[in-house]
Amino acid sequence: MKRHFYLTVLLLSIPSGFAATVYDRTPTPIFDGKSFHGWEGDTNKTWRIRDGAIVGGSLTEKVPHNEFICTTRSYTNFVLRLKFKLVGTEGFVNGGVQVRSKHIPNPAYELSGYQADLGDGWWGSLYDESRRNKVLVAADPALIAKILKRGEWNDYEIRCQGKRLRLSINGHQTVDYTEPDDSIPQHGIIGLQVHGGGKTEAFYKEITIEELL
Repeated sequence: MKRHFYLTVLLLSIPSGFAATVYDRTPTPIFDGKSFHGWEGDTNKTWRIRDGAIVGGSLTEKVPHNEFICTTRSYTNFVLRLKFKLVGTEGFVNGGVQVRSKHIPNPAYELSGYQADLGDGWWGSLYDESRRNKVLVAADPALIAKILKRGEWNDYEIRCQGKRLRLSINGHQTVDYTEPDDSIPQHGIIGLQVHGGGKTEAFYKEITIEELL
């Protein structure tokens, strides 16, 4: 009984604005399903909006190189949720979701940062794009075989808090990684990738973010 009393007093003593920050973590859409408001990238050729989804790439000609469409603002601690679908007919069929990333000058179309990967041999893995250029944690192929719906919509959840990053596909965790290198920035933009070298289309929709303290 005493614990309930003290907790009630503590909650009543917290300013209303602060309490909302701590307890009201409603996911916020960062893609409105009909425009590129808040995003930037090659929307003339590579990226388009189809049936409420951001779609990148082509099934009729190979994507010449990696392409990203990115948020115009940066994020630090958050839970990013979205639906993805990847289809392809030829070449390297691959995509990914960049977090805590940044643009680089050479090549100008690339992003540097963490990537939640998509594609055969890469599904659910955490890759360090254009920085260390290696898989930081590989997802278990047996788990991916059970949970992935190929050619259909799947759910990705990317949780970044402090130096810890966790990835989940369709409610199953595939990566739990803690960054050991203090020099690696733990903030940055979010990007959606269609990888170069394949006749492929990457689809992303229902993109929301829940910012954390």
